[in-house]
Amino acid sequence: MGGRTRAGSGSGPASGSDPGTDPDPVIPAGAGADGGDGGSGGSGGSGSGVKLTVVVPAYNEERRLRPTLDAICAHLRADPERWGEWELIVVDDGSTDGTAAIAARAASDEPRIHVLTSDENRGKGYALRQGVLASYGRRVLVTDADLATPIEELDTLDALLAPDGGAPDDEFSRGTDDESSHGTYDAVPAAAIGSRALPDSRIGVRQRPLREWLGRLGNRLIRLVAVRGIRDTQCGFKLFDGDKARAAFAASRLDGWGIDVEILRHFRRAGWPVAEVPVRWSHQTGSKVRPADYGRVLLELLRLRTRTRPVDLAVAGLFLLASVLLYQGLWTDLDRAYLADSMQDQNQWEWFFAVTADNVVNLRNPLFTTYQGYPDGVNLMANTVMLGLSVPLTPVTLLFGPTVTWALVLTLGLTGTAVAWYWLFVRRVTRLRPAAALGAALAAFAPPMMSHGTAHPNFLVLFMIPVIIDRALRLCSGHGRRVVRDGVLLGLFAAYQIFLGEEPLLLAAMGMLVFALAYALASPDVARVAVRPLLRGLGVALAVSLPLVAFPLYWQFFGPQSYHSVLHGDNAGNSPLAFLEFSGRALLGDETRADTLAMNRTEQNAFYGWPLTALTFGIVVWLGRSPLVKALTGTVLVAALLSMGQKIRIPLTDVVLPGPWRALAHQPLFESVIESRVAMICAPALGVLIALAVARIAALEPRAHRVVGLVAVAAALLPILPTPQPVRERAEVPGFITDGTYRHFVAEGESVVPVPLPSPAEADALHWQSSTGFGFSVPGGYFNGPWGPDRMGIYGASPRYTSNLLRDVRYGGRIPDIGTSWREQAKLDLAFWKAGVVVLAPQDNDEALYEVVSKLLGRPGERMGGAWVWDMPRAR
Repeated sequence: MGGRTRAGSGSGPASGSDPGTDPDPVIPAGAGADGGDGGSGGSGGSGSGVKLTVVVPAYNEERRLRPTLDAICAHLRADPERWGEWELIVVDDGSTDGTAAIAARAASDEPRIHVLTSDENRGKGYALRQGVLASYGRRVLVTDADLATPIEELDTLDALLAPDGGAPDDEFSRGTDDESSHGTYDAVPAAAIGSRALPDSRIGVRQRPLREWLGRLGNRLIRLVAVRGIRDTQCGFKLFDGDKARAAFAASRLDGWGIDVEILRHFRRAGWPVAEVPVRWSHQTGSKVRPADYGRVLLELLRLRTRTRPVDLAVAGLFLLASVLLYQGLWTDLDRAYLADSMQDQNQWEWFFAVTADNVVNLRNPLFTTYQGYPDGVNLMANTVMLGLSVPLTPVTLLFGPTVTWALVLTLGLTGTAVAWYWLFVRRVTRLRPAAALGAALAAFAPPMMSHGTAHPNFLVLFMIPVIIDRALRLCSGHGRRVVRDGVLLGLFAAYQIFLGEEPLLLAAMGMLVFALAYALASPDVARVAVRPLLRGLGVALAVSLPLVAFPLYWQFFGPQSYHSVLHGDNAGNSPLAFLEFSGRALLGDETRADTLAMNRTEQNAFYGWPLTALTFGIVVWLGRSPLVKALTGTVLVAALLSMGQKIRIPLTDVVLPGPWRALAHQPLFESVIESRVAMICAPALGVLIALAVARIAALEPRAHRVVGLVAVAAALLPILPTPQPVRERAEVPGFITDGTYRHFVAEGESVVPVPLPSPAEADALHWQSSTGFGFSVPGGYFNGPWGPDRMGIYGASPRYTSNLLRDVRYGGRIPDIGTSWREQAKLDLAFWKAGVVVLAPQDNDEALYEVVSKLLGRPGERMGGAWVWDMPRAR
């Protein structure tokens, strides 16, 4: 580009700016730290003396350009009090006629006309981008060179914009694609666009019928693909708030006719209201728009929707790299590596993936099995089998084995969760990609998530939660429009999440409810506007999701082997100290110290560390005027307090206070929740606060302030940086199982009885099954099932005398006196288990176990396939 030295190569005052660099991004719009509007903050803002910039793109317009420029200048000169200082920018887009010369002569006659020229024709989008980015006006009008809409219509558009061009506090609109209202505006618009498609629009000279019909069809398709609710996106007469226009055009990528739609889509997604205004319009001969151009617009928009920014790909790649590094020990030896901190959960989860695949391929009920807990079986819906992943991953499990599925779910699930949070934060929190990425990393890789990442993929793989949150926010901004569509999608998303993990969905709902209540207290006006569409949409979501999940939930709560609750006692809450310490697997973590503050290493549900706690306090003090920050603070505090359980022990004292969890502990659904897990709600809330703070820090001046702020953030996050998950070598499956010898001992309807029986403490026998294709059932197991007449939920099968005896010997080594009563009881228990063979594999205290089993059965075992084997008589 050449011609106008003030703009250089087209990098005007806001060039390169992005609405995400606004230090006050919001969820929802207007809720940021100081109610900022998301503008670019360039020199064209309120500090500029130029009130209006008119941008006219021109390509081969030598016959029409001068009358257009004269008309615009005459209109603006006629009312100096209204328009004040103004400028008119002509962008010659590589014209091959005398357009550039005519524009230059006009500029010599009127010094407020400036000309930008291009050496080649790049398209309307490119020309408009150069002109807008070179502008200084507090408002920017873009109009076509044919002036099909008379310049006098500017007065109507100008009257709709706020005096300062600022966006309203439309709290729940950012990031949505809902329809805009016409005629009556609930909020002062940030853009007013001319429309030929409204009832009050006046068409002087119409286009040819075919051309007009193609135009209408194109507009309908454009609305469907990109900007719902705006009836005429292509009218070339649009007035924008200057800062927002420069931010939107700086972020634009299209060079052709699709630029109008891209800019309107940017405004819509940023939550900046757009008013569609009826105008006068007359078709002008010599139009550069051809019927086929509507098709080109659609192609551009399809590319726009499917195109990903390089920075987004880079962020996703970094998340994937981090996930692979965390599980590198597992990937390097899939045959023998076992996550060291997972206790028996890796065995359990591989079994879940394998049994689901077996049920699917054999067309059996995926909600039940008798391969564990034989002969009663296991209610799989009442256990965390993650049908939403285990079913679609059946081909992977069958082809490569359940360990590969386990590793994929952990690695790609964590990556997908981080990307989903990043998508939400870019969409709702800040357009500054690095800030959004840092916040998303904290939300996905926080210490509680990494703790569950050793054993509980249902609490690690949370990629649907950000999607659900976004859809709920869309409902809040519905204003009665498209509520049904968003409600339907929310219902579908929630139903799918139920098949990924019900408890994470319950915790997410708790967090969203607390956030909504806190936000309502901080900004009641917003709450009053949002509550009706939200409740209506939730009703639609419930109506959609219930039929989809009704039978599985019925099976879960009332089907075979269902149970009422799983009680964890009244001491499953977090210690207040757990929030200040580092987790055992954090960069600066101390395993011994962390172990004393958690139930086990898979339940380190706080451990955010004192530096992050201190930084959060500073962020709240700094940005605390924002309703969003107030709501996030309330969410973090309430979640942390609830996670401390029914009794809160004050550190370093003997004082014990009643905790608020007491009110929920025995309520339906909540009675099975481990209350310390409620602290996981803090992770995404803290991620949002970090993203907000980093976006604000990035805008600080001077540079030293930015450095200090970023160092503070790094100092808070580096100590909790997760380290790779350690692995150990898993026990080998006995050759008696792998070579199929067991088949000679087990008839149809019989089971293999491992010694001791599989349980939450020892579940290697589940690996025997999952690695060999489920040729046999086992009694006992690691699952949630009923116990006693009240069907209370417990971990594992209902205990029997013989299973308890074998467990005690395995972990204590003491051999009791085995008399007639013990042998008779063993006979009864083995008959109940329908035992075909008893198998003792090498393990700790195996000599004591061998002696006990031999005494119980009254005969020695036979060494076979690396294990001791006792064949059971066929007669029952």
